[in-house]
Order: sequence, then C-alpha cells, then structure tokens
Amino acid sequence: METEARNLLTGNQLRLFKTLEETAVENFLQDLSNSQIHTIGPELIFGALFDRIGFGIIPEELFRHITIARLAYPVSKLKTADYLYRYKGIAIDVQRIYRFLDRLNKKYKEMAEKIAYEYTKKTLNQISVVFYDMTTLYFESENEDDLRKIGFSKDGKFQNPQIMLGLLVGQNGYPIGYDIFSGNTFEGHTLIPTLKKIQNKYSFAKPIVIADAGLLSKDNIEKLKVEKYQFIIGARIKNETDRIKKEILKKARSLTDGQTFQIEKPDQTRLIVGYSDKRRKKDEYNRKKGIRKLEQRIGSGRLTKESINNRGYNKFLELVGEIEVELNQEKIQEDKKWDGLKGYVTNTNLKPEEIIENYKHLWQIEKAFRISKTDLKVRPIYHFRKRRIEAHICIAFVAYTIWKELERLLTEKKIDMSPKRAAELTHNMYELEYVPPNTDEIKKIILKMDPEQETLRKIVNS
Repeated sequence: METEARNLLTGNQLRLFKTLEETAVENFLQDLSNSQIHTIGPELIFGALFDRIGFGIIPEELFRHITIARLAYPVSKLKTADYLYRYKGIAIDVQRIYRFLDRLNKKYKEMAEKIAYEYTKKTLNQISVVFYDMTTLYFESENEDDLRKIGFSKDGKFQNPQIMLGLLVGQNGYPIGYDIFSGNTFEGHTLIPTLKKIQNKYSFAKPIVIADAGLLSKDNIEKLKVEKYQFIIGARIKNETDRIKKEILKKARSLTDGQTFQIEKPDQTRLIVGYSDKRRKKDEYNRKKGIRKLEQRIGSGRLTKESINNRGYNKFLELVGEIEVELNQEKIQEDKKWDGLKGYVTNTNLKPEEIIENYKHLWQIEKAFRISKTDLKVRPIYHFRKRRIEAHICIAFVAYTIWKELERLLTEKKIDMSPKRAAELTHNMYELEYVPPNTDEIKKIILKMDPEQETLRKIVNS
C-alpha cells in the first residue's frame, strides 16, 4: 500500500499533481493569441535576398513589402494590403500603396533597374551575349489610351487593351533591362530602341544580340549592322527567295541528325541551316495535329473561303469550285520537305555549331516571361494610370531578379527544389512574439521548421 502511494506521488504510474513547469506552460499557451504568431518566411527568405542583391538601399519600406509580397503571394495591390495586415501585422491603406506607386517610377525606378543590372554583371562577370524578346501584357479593362492599345495579343486576349514589354536578359536568363511600348506597336520595331537605350544607359561593350524570328526584318538587320552589333536571329527559311529555298532543299537532302550547312546571302549575312531528328518528329506531329483539326472543321461545314489564308495550317486549304473547301495534298507534301530544318541569320564569325548552341539559350527569355506571367502573376494588370503601370512592371522586374538569385543558390548547392516550391515553404515559417512573466520586454522566437524549410533557410543565409 505504501509502495503504491509512493509510485503515484513519483509519477511511475499516474501523477496526481502537475509540476510548476507544466502549469506555467499551459498558462502561457492559453494566453497566446493569433496576433502573437506571424508568418516570417517571406521576409526570412526573400527579404534576405532583397538585401543581398542591394535593393535594401531603397529607403521606402513599402517597396520592400510589395516586392516580397509579389514573390510569396502574387496578388493584386488590394489583396497585398490584406496580406500585409494578416501576415505581417502591418496596417496599410491600399490608397497609400497606390500613392507610393505614383512616386516609385519617378524616384526609384532607375535605381532599382541599375541594382538589377549590377547584380547580373557581377554574376556573369561580363555581358557578351544578350537575348531579346517581346511579350504582351493585357488589362482587365475595355478602355484604351495612349499606352494601352488593342493589338496582336500573345496571351490570346484580342479584345483587351494591352502593352508590349521588351525584355533583355543575359546568359541563363539573368535580367539586364526592359522597356514598355504601346499595345499596338509592331514587335519588330522594338528591338533597336530597347537595345540602344539599355546599352547606352550602362555603357557595356556591344554584345552579340540573339532574338527569335519575330524580330527578323530587313530594317532590323540593317540597323543592327549600322550600329555595329553582331547578331544571331532565327530565320524564316520558308520566306527566303526562291533561289535560296531551292538551295536549302537541295543541300538538306543529304543531312543527318545534327548536321548543318551555310549559305552566303547578298546582304553580307550568313544563313545557317541545321537539321535534327527531334525537330522533324515535332514538325510532323504538329502538322498532323493541325490537319486533323482542319478535317473536323471541313466535315462540320464551318470552313468557308474566308478561312483560306496563310495563318497556321490554313495554308493547306484551297477552294474547289465556288463554295467547297478542301485540303491541298500537294501543299502538304511540299511542307514535309522542310521537316527538321531550322535556320539562323548571323553576321558573326562564329562556327555554325556555336551559333546554334548560343541560339538554344533563347528559351531562357521564354522562361523569364513564363515566370513573370505565371509564378509572379504580372498579368492581368488592373492599373490604368501610366505611372502605376510602369511601377507595377518595375516591381515585377525586381521580383524576377530575386527569383533568379534564389534559383542560382538552389542550383549551386545542388538542392532539388524549385523557387516556386521555396515560395510555398515560406508560407508556413512562423515567428512567436511574447512577453516573459514579470517583464515588459517583448521577445521573438522563430518556431521550429521542418527539414525542407531549414535547408532553404540555410542556403539563403549561408
């Protein structure tokens, strides 16, 4: 009996009384409120990178908060205010955010762009090759003005006003600069102005310019040569002269996977043509897919003579009699001859394989647009004032720079984690704020993280 009582008191079987420590812990936990627990992840990860790159010298705290919100919770400015209150405990009226955007473009845009450029210059050591491309960003509005215009939309939003965004990046997609044009600007007219503006602003040596076939025009090529730029531009080989097209098809007959040839053009440029089995399969697959869709539309009677044009696979259509539309099998057979071929126009002295290898990296700028549009949700744009639109793009450009630095660190440390996954992990990194008993001192402690979160924190703060 005495032994059983002793066991009860010592806790070997069942404790009847709580220890002072247990009571203190329970009381502490019962007094905790939601306002004492903050999401610290976005600041801990993206805030650290914001400072590391150099954006911390911009004195406005709102610039920091809006940029980090764009990375962790890419939402509208109205919802950004809600995020700051809910997760940071910062009460900011959305009108204050809009007023900040109104002055950001005038006071800090140039500084932010220069910091991003210096980051890229330091990361790459030198800027010898640049990649340029153009995209469209649409607005949730039906009203046009001097900047927002309805034009050809790469987003498929043909009824929405838009702007054109020209982006210049270095190797591996590191940001160099950008420019904004009205939404009905022809993309071929944006290359030279953007290139000259950015290159003159930072005074770096003239690089080799790489752009896709959408920027290929006689005017662009002449201006690039006049300005003494070397370039590699994707070629539309089916649009070459009849003489050159015949020469291409003749030389292509003996090509095997990975082989190339070149043709000297009258304008002192070279046309490099390469062949790959992978591209041939892709060309064949896309054509068959396009033809199947045309056959379905012909069968349904939805195609008329107005459908006969050179847009996409409509080029295979022809009018039989006065009203019947059918596929032109001869055109289809002619198109097959070009399967697997890809052309490049250049004025460099690089070898064909070097030209193709450099051009392959153009996908990095396509990736930059994809990151901006999907992960950072730079579109649609809800602003209508020009200065706010420009501020919105500036913030997205800064956010993209931070995204690239995070991507670089993850790759360098061989961590199998995407920046998008890293952004998700920041949502559940918490900090506890409390006041110890018998004191008025506020203390903060970061709550224990899971292994994946701890790994992310270590590589960013190493």
